[in-house]
Amino acid sequence: MPVWSATVARTGDGALTVGGCDVRALAAEYGTPLYVVDEADFRARAAGFRDHFAAAFGRHGARCDVFYASKALLSSQIAGWVLDEGLGIDVASGGELELALRGGAPGDRITLHGNNKSDAELTRALEVGVGRIVVDSMTEIGVLDALAASADVVAPVMIRVTTGVHAGGHEYIATSHEDQKFGLSLATGAALDALRAVHASPHLELLGIHTHIGSQILSIGAFKDSAERMLRLRAEFAAETGYEMPEVDLGGGYAIAYTPESEEMDVEKASLEIADVVAQGVDAAGGGWPHISIEPGRGIAGPAGMTLYTVGVAKNVSLEEGGQRQYVAVDGGMSDNMRTITYGAEYTAAIASRVSAAPEVLSRVVGKHCESGDIVVRDVQLPADIARGDLLAVP
Repeated sequence: MPVWSATVARTGDGALTVGGCDVRALAAEYGTPLYVVDEADFRARAAGFRDHFAAAFGRHGARCDVFYASKALLSSQIAGWVLDEGLGIDVASGGELELALRGGAPGDRITLHGNNKSDAELTRALEVGVGRIVVDSMTEIGVLDALAASADVVAPVMIRVTTGVHAGGHEYIATSHEDQKFGLSLATGAALDALRAVHASPHLELLGIHTHIGSQILSIGAFKDSAERMLRLRAEFAAETGYEMPEVDLGGGYAIAYTPESEEMDVEKASLEIADVVAQGVDAAGGGWPHISIEPGRGIAGPAGMTLYTVGVAKNVSLEEGGQRQYVAVDGGMSDNMRTITYGAEYTAAIASRVSAAPEVLSRVVGKHCESGDIVVRDVQLPADIARGDLLAVP
């Protein structure tokens, strides 16, 4: 499974290049640790989500929009790429909102998330005309209602629904089971109560329902289960009120490959199967089609990026069970990537400034911080002659 971005190659003397740029030149100009993003690969992946989901839902005469989940990676420049490729932007803080605006995003192409939005963040969202505010609690509904009334505007609202579908590679990135901080429960009726409250307010416009079931998801079945539950909720609310919500957002979480041995979600296959299950749900409910949206982030940004480090120390450590492990210390660490220490995430790595004919040995890439858990790559085969000054790339 490829883990490097599409334009990564090696020069005649063995250095990595990205988009035609020699990583040695990048390190010399910008220093390390350095995040390097392959613009061509990023744009191609954004366009792939856009086109696959548009085509899959288009077979049913329906529409599906893509909103880039900016928590994966955001700068004003990246916001511009996202907009150029026809995607909207999903933000979850005031800072992300400002980056999206600075990148040229009009308010109506932004979705604001967050389980604990401040008054200032909600006020700013109303000021700039954010197209969708995803509310996460009854408390937030009351606060937003008051702020919208004070500003004499109508706030566009979606309800974050906890569907009870457990998905994702780690407990901390599964976001739709009951015992976690996000959303309003479908099982307990909290989601339906929230829908009623928003629908009853003259200062809030109920656009629809939103869910996000987790991250690093490989099972299309989890997306299907979640979509079916969301459509049943939409039909139940329509039967009760006569109001058929125009939008349903099915979130993101499409898995990518972090190591050559790991799997990634087949986006084209996922788009076709999700579109079909939504079509079945619409037929079963007997209503009209909602405007569907999805929110990939990692699936666009992850494979397009790498982190570039400079090696400081390499040393061999004896293992209790016998043998040795090479510890390779770099000039970054958990300060630039918390996923290894937080989730036990797996990565790979490669020497980026040269090639080596030395045998590969079991290695661990570690950072420079005063913490034994400061691990960048837990287990990887690296050349035995890796040394101070080498550049190391982690996709």
